[in-house]
Amino acid sequence: MNFDIFITCAVTGSGQSHLKSNKVPVTPAEIAAACIEAAKAGAAIAHVHVRDPATGAPSRDPALYREVVDRVRSADTDVVLNLTAGMGGDIVLGSAEDPLPLGPGTDLVGASARLVHVEELLPEICTLDCGTMNFAEADYVMTNTPGTLRAMARRIQAAGVRPEIEIFDTGHLWLAKTLVEEGLIDDPVLVQLCMGIPYGIPADPTSLMALVNHIPAGWVYSMFSIGRMQLPYVAQAALAGGNVRVGLEDNIWLSRGQLASNGDLVERAVTILTAMGGRILGPDEVRQKLKLTKRG
Repeated sequence: MNFDIFITCAVTGSGQSHLKSNKVPVTPAEIAAACIEAAKAGAAIAHVHVRDPATGAPSRDPALYREVVDRVRSADTDVVLNLTAGMGGDIVLGSAEDPLPLGPGTDLVGASARLVHVEELLPEICTLDCGTMNFAEADYVMTNTPGTLRAMARRIQAAGVRPEIEIFDTGHLWLAKTLVEEGLIDDPVLVQLCMGIPYGIPADPTSLMALVNHIPAGWVYSMFSIGRMQLPYVAQAALAGGNVRVGLEDNIWLSRGQLASNGDLVERAVTILTAMGGRILGPDEVRQKLKLTKRG
C-alpha cells in the first residue's frame, strides 16, 4: 500500500457532463474556482480542460486557459496545475459505410497546435495521451500516433513541463516505456492509469494489476476509474501502491441520486484514504516528489 498519497482533481473534462449536472464548471471563472475548491478540500493537483463559456463544448482556446491559470495562480490557495494536451486528436468518421468526409466533432491538429497553451502558460504538468483508442461512441476515435506523441514529448520536454502519461490500455504503457527509452521523457516518469473507459482496459482488479506489475521501478503512478467505480478506486489505488484521481470529469455523483461537487469528491477521497492510514500530500510535497518548478 502507498501510505503517502497525492490527490488529483479533474475538475471538468471535455464530455457532456455539464448537461447532466449543474455543478460541472463551464466558464473560466467557474473552472478556476473549482480548482481552488478542490485544493482546499485536499487535492494537490488540479487537472484542467476548458470549455466554450457559451455552449459548454470542449475548447482548445489558449485565452480560456490563460484566464483559468491566471485566476488560480493569483489565488491565495496553492495547487499544482495540470493542463490537458489531449484536445486536437479527435476523429469522427462519417459513418460505418461512408467514413469520409469526416463528421462533425472532428478536431485533428498537429503536435505544435495541441501544445500552444502549454508552451505559452508553462504549467507544472500537462497530459500526454499515450495511444489511440476507440471510445464507446460508434464512429469516434481518440487519435494519438507514435509520431505525434514523439513530437509532442520533445516539445513538452523542451518547455520544462512534466508530462503526465495517460494510459488507457496495456499497449499504451508499452509505448510510454519506448518514449522513456528514447530519452523523450525525463525522470521521474509520471503515469495516470485510466480505467473502465470503453473500450480501454476494464476497471477490475486483475486488469489493474496487469498494468501495475509492468510499471518500471521509480515511476510515479496514479489511477482512477469512471462513474460509480470512481470512489471505490480511491481505496484500490492506495492498495495498489499508487496515487488517486477524482473529479467531475470522471463521475458526477457522490452517492445514488446525490450530485457531487469537485470539493465533495476530494473530501470523500481524503476520508477514505485517512481511514486507511494514509497521509495526504500537499502541493509542495508533490513538487518535491515530481521535481516540479513552481510557476506564477
